[in-house]
Amino acid sequence: MSMKRWIAIVIAAALVFVSIGVTSLSFLFTRDIDGFVEKMMASTSQYGEAVIEPGVGNEKIAVMAVDGVIQDLGSASSIFQPAGYNHGLFMQQLNDVLENESIKGIILKVNSPGGGVIESADIYDAIRLIQEERQIPVYVSMGGMAASGGYYISAPADKIFVNRETITGSIGVIMESVNYSKLAEKYGIAFDTIKTGPYKDIMSGAREMTDEERAMLEDMIGDSYERFVDIIEEGRGMSEAQVKKIADGRIMNGRQAIEAGLADDFGKTGDVIAAMKEDHDLKDATVFEYTAKDSWLSLYGVKARNLFGGNVESELIGKLLSDYNAPRMMYLYGER
Repeated sequence: MSMKRWIAIVIAAALVFVSIGVTSLSFLFTRDIDGFVEKMMASTSQYGEAVIEPGVGNEKIAVMAVDGVIQDLGSASSIFQPAGYNHGLFMQQLNDVLENESIKGIILKVNSPGGGVIESADIYDAIRLIQEERQIPVYVSMGGMAASGGYYISAPADKIFVNRETITGSIGVIMESVNYSKLAEKYGIAFDTIKTGPYKDIMSGAREMTDEERAMLEDMIGDSYERFVDIIEEGRGMSEAQVKKIADGRIMNGRQAIEAGLADDFGKTGDVIAAMKEDHDLKDATVFEYTAKDSWLSLYGVKARNLFGGNVESELIGKLLSDYNAPRMMYLYGER
């Protein structure tokens, strides 16, 4: 590694510690760190509208993109990781659709392997609220991948369109941790753990999981799995038996998804827009896509990524900041 990159890593580490220090001071003085973060995000997570197809009159169709892992990483993802899905920003956009009476339809472009159980539920709940209160159609245009949580957020749509090579399905829940106890034993590393109860260190990588602990966790993810099945039943008009026949974690391509009842037709985004206009008498509607505006935080993130060269070093720092904080349930396919 070159001296320049070593210097860059040292600078980045210093920035992380400074950031932690500033956050701590904010908490000490205001005792409202959540409000502080929300204000910072509100000032930086702004977006605009880019017209895709001009129309006549005030009616609009909003094209909304979910591209990447559906995960709320907070500020950790904004500086060191490449641009991708921003959960806070996307939820703001959904709220804008809810309040904007001129928007008469949503095209949800999904290109995602899924992500967090909570974040996927956030999106699902927001879409259902829009459908109930606004009574506007929601169509999904699946890209290269719309699996697990990517399908979860698609399930309530009025119509789902796929490409022939789309990878979708992977209906289920996963929860992982790294068990390094045997490796530690090999090298003579011991762990001293002080805990208030027998399950406080459940899924710790320092020891083997017990059968009782495994049963507890399986019961937890079973609840999330049943919720996933219920959502597909409701969204696709399928019976529980029909859903569970394919809800075993398997992936499928576009043709298989249509045959299984998980999708309606083939089509790319342009075809989906045309279908919505035809189906809902929106031929004169303006079609626009939400676009993120540049902010000081996003510009700083670009500079930081340029400094690191966008390679292994920056990816490692991003992983250190965002991954393995604790094991958690995921609607996710194929990350590891």
